[in-house]
Amino acid sequence: MLRKIECFIQPFKLDEVKNALFDVGVEGMSISDVRGFGKQRGYTNGGKPNREVKFLPKIKMEIVIDEEIVDSVIKTIVKLTRTGECGSGKIFVLPVEDAIRIRTEESGKSAII
Repeated sequence: MLRKIECFIQPFKLDEVKNALFDVGVEGMSISDVRGFGKQRGYTNGGKPNREVKFLPKIKMEIVIDEEIVDSVIKTIVKLTRTGECGSGKIFVLPVEDAIRIRTEESGKSAII
């Protein structure tokens, strides 16, 4: 089965994570510059606004992979992005029903490798 990994990481971690993911078997990924907030509403150093929200820059990575390498991909992302502070990011793992390579009409695992 295929899985989609969506993760939100700090921008300065992108190059290191990208290179390491290729080493564990990731064949491709999509990257988006996004802004968002989490539990602390985008404030660091303990600042707690009343109802104000501060959007912080993040990178969203989207990766579709075979489930055989999901654990190694997650471990790699966590290892390289953990800062020990709020705002390190999040990882979401979703099932993918199918994938189709438009050019060749290959489907399933062969469409992503």
